[in-house]
Amino acid sequence: METGLIIAIATMGGLGLLFAGGLAFADKKLRVTENPLIGKVFEVLPGANCGGCGKAGCYDFAVNVVEGKAKINGCPVGGNETAEKIAQILGVEKGVSEKMLPRVLCRGGNKEAVKKMTEYLGPVSCEAITIISGGDKLCAYGCVGGGDCVNACPFDAMYMNDNGLPEILEDICTGCGICAKVCPRNVIEMHPATRTVFVLCKNQDEPKTAKEVCSVACIGCGICARKSEGGIEMRGYLPVINYDKLDEGLIPFDKCKTGAIVNLKKLS
Repeated sequence: METGLIIAIATMGGLGLLFAGGLAFADKKLRVTENPLIGKVFEVLPGANCGGCGKAGCYDFAVNVVEGKAKINGCPVGGNETAEKIAQILGVEKGVSEKMLPRVLCRGGNKEAVKKMTEYLGPVSCEAITIISGGDKLCAYGCVGGGDCVNACPFDAMYMNDNGLPEILEDICTGCGICAKVCPRNVIEMHPATRTVFVLCKNQDEPKTAKEVCSVACIGCGICARKSEGGIEMRGYLPVINYDKLDEGLIPFDKCKTGAIVNLKKLS
């Protein structure tokens, strides 16, 4: 074997040992040891990666929970059962996690909303419809009926009904809130499942215009606010509910001419 080859092999071998030693030293000095609780919390999460907790995914939620930056009961999909498991892992109190449900605050479907004289022809997407023309309906505040919320739901807990409005399958819904996030007109809001009084209208037009564009629009008469003793206030022509002060017994639901304010308990 030639001397030059021997020297080359020895040099390469020496460099290999040197680099291996350097990597081993760096690994020992720079290694970041993960808190084993993160893996344990991650294992009990549902793995939906829906983002309903406000984090990038289940693993990110686990990291933030262990670091005290997220609430133990912050996973809407797992609910109280998952919160209980996490509490046991971390050795803390789980608190109370009330189920959240999306509420579609618009009843202006194909039958109720007045249509424009020109028909929308284009991509069937709420976002696209809103940007391009605002859709077929004269109301600029209601559901456009493109079904983005239904398509975005990772649990098949929504569908578009025959009237062109989204319906929630409450038994299947996990309360992740994705449907509310994708609605370009903020027609869908997340509320505690026990909350039952809602103004099912987002129209902010003056009463005459609101009535002209939709038969079930709130016409801003303000009777619900006047009778509520602070539970409802008028902001422009639209009543806004203050749930901390709301007394259901004071609200004259039967006086609302268009049925814009409802108590879901009485409808079921």
